[in-house]
Amino acid sequence: MPSRYEETTLTNGLRVVAEIDPGAHSAAIGFHVRTGARDEDPRIMGVSHFLEHMMFKGSDTRSAEDVDRDFDALGAVHNAWTSSEMTAFWAHCLPEHLPEATAILADILRPALRDEDFEAEKKVILEEIAMYEDQPGWVLMERASETYYDDHGLGHRVLGTNATIGDLSAEDMRAYFQQQYGADNIVVAMAGRLNLPAMLDALEACCGAWRAGGPGPRTDPVEPARGDFTQHREALQQHYLIMLWPGPSLADDRRYAVAMLMHVLGGNDASRLHWALVDPGLAEDASASWIGQDGSGECAVVCCGAPSDAARIEAVVGEQIEGLLTSITDDDLHRVRSAVATAVTLRGELPAGRMHRLGHLLASTGDYRSLEEELVRIESVTLEDLVDAAADFPLQPLVTGRLAPAT
Repeated sequence: MPSRYEETTLTNGLRVVAEIDPGAHSAAIGFHVRTGARDEDPRIMGVSHFLEHMMFKGSDTRSAEDVDRDFDALGAVHNAWTSSEMTAFWAHCLPEHLPEATAILADILRPALRDEDFEAEKKVILEEIAMYEDQPGWVLMERASETYYDDHGLGHRVLGTNATIGDLSAEDMRAYFQQQYGADNIVVAMAGRLNLPAMLDALEACCGAWRAGGPGPRTDPVEPARGDFTQHREALQQHYLIMLWPGPSLADDRRYAVAMLMHVLGGNDASRLHWALVDPGLAEDASASWIGQDGSGECAVVCCGAPSDAARIEAVVGEQIEGLLTSITDDDLHRVRSAVATAVTLRGELPAGRMHRLGHLLASTGDYRSLEEELVRIESVTLEDLVDAAADFPLQPLVTGRLAPAT
């Protein structure tokens, strides 16, 4: 029996969406909050991610130890994540335990935010920032994003900086929570074998008293900036390259064609960049991708190789980008359709994958499209669609960044 889609909204504005699959053996639920780094004042950059950590420190009635113990008692897999645009809290378990897992998630989403927990966790966040600063690719991506987005919130660092996290107060976090975590700024997504009436009763009991009053739709237009920079770092053994240029947003149907273009360019071992750079040993890694967001999108190429080959790598990337559109064949399109369709299907094999897709889709675009409809749309992309998409989003990098060994 195929899955069916159901949707309802509680009186406080909490949106609940579900893909019900009677044949599934498990179930998943996720609370997707429409808040992330782009929604932060620069002074408190990193607060969304920090707040995600603080949720697991417990509520007024549940300690951090209780949270872990209660999830473990259900055998539930659970976690959370924060991006530039969203913070999500989720659990995947046997269907009979889903109401209890929901109650735990709902409880921690009204956190105690104790001062002593805040100060202890601040040290953890600062250690995490230090850990990522040891990853050259991460450092380069952050710098490139800051250049590309200029003073727009999408250029904010998800983890924040040593300065913003160091100066952040518990009161700042409490104010941010009150501003961003209204019921009408949250989408609850469920997938798998669900007793929907029972789950709606559970959500009403756990979340029905949550206040409304989210921040509303984002209205901050993106105007990408140009930039070219080279950053040096001691003890670096490789040269890293990144290029960014505009792409369609998550709600733009041209995203399918642009995603396929980027897949042909650098999506797998059959891509142009792989055969031009990686296979001959000129670069250790080379990839291209489309990144969709609320109201905007970007295309990115990332490569790394020996410093002595840096100039040649950059030249080859430019050649591959310039010649991409005229070189694509029907055979390329067939292969990329198959690869993208397979990836989409595999992500939807388990209820947790379907839940994540559903929550991200509804919280980002507001509209539902089934996995089957998604696959039909992928299969319908033509070579003409690729040409039209490239005309609308020219394959011309606006930002080029390099991270190189100190000389």
